[in-house]
Amino acid sequence: MKHIARIGLIAKGIMYCLLGLLAFMAAFEIGGQNGNKADKKGVLQLIEDQPGGKLLAILIAVGLLCYSVWRLIEAFARHDNNDLKKTAGKRIRYFFSGLLYLSFCVYAWNHLLGQGGGEGDGTQDMASQLLQKPFGQWLVGIVALIFAGTGIYQIYYALSEKYKKHVQGLNLHNTSSRLLLRAGKTGYIARGIVWLIISWLLIKAAVHANSKEAGDTGKAFQFLESASFGSYLLGALGLGLICYGFFNFIRARYESFRQ
Repeated sequence: MKHIARIGLIAKGIMYCLLGLLAFMAAFEIGGQNGNKADKKGVLQLIEDQPGGKLLAILIAVGLLCYSVWRLIEAFARHDNNDLKKTAGKRIRYFFSGLLYLSFCVYAWNHLLGQGGGEGDGTQDMASQLLQKPFGQWLVGIVALIFAGTGIYQIYYALSEKYKKHVQGLNLHNTSSRLLLRAGKTGYIARGIVWLIISWLLIKAAVHANSKEAGDTGKAFQFLESASFGSYLLGALGLGLICYGFFNFIRARYESFRQ
């Protein structure tokens, strides 16, 4: 299980590093990139454009499957913690995380097999399906609140420095180690901001009953880029996501993977 967790964290780290790189490139129009291409499809395309890209993409998909399996096992595994509320909260987060990265893995496989499933925007498609159901606007609003809660928790997790528990084997008194931990804080904040922007887009879709107003990271990056000093904000967010990806590499090296 430790090997599965380490492989999963490395794959997750690579994905976020590439996503952050695409966002940074889009912010300053490097290589003709733009915000709407900075999503999971853009990440896969960037990987496939490299030498041996197909094989690399397959390895990333396998790695994301490993991460999903690890999280789902954690969600249902026996916990030693006697605090039932805390344990329940962890299980819900692990389960949600496992499903999220499982969907990324399925998306990647479909993309590699040329079966489509990759042209649309996942969040937009979800909003469209929910809006067709009874009380659809309320359902989309509830999903938006869940996303917002996730974003707020990510920022709280960073500012409270709870993320440090993942790297207890790291010498925290070393200057370079402290810099690595700051990368983790920056990364979690950046990730939280992305969740909050996606939540805001979902709220707009719910209020206007228009699924086209929802969107994944590509739409979120476009939204940020359209703000005042948007290019600099998007560039900073891209660097933050790269930091988050790098912190996953640190976790893969130092985390004990104990419940």
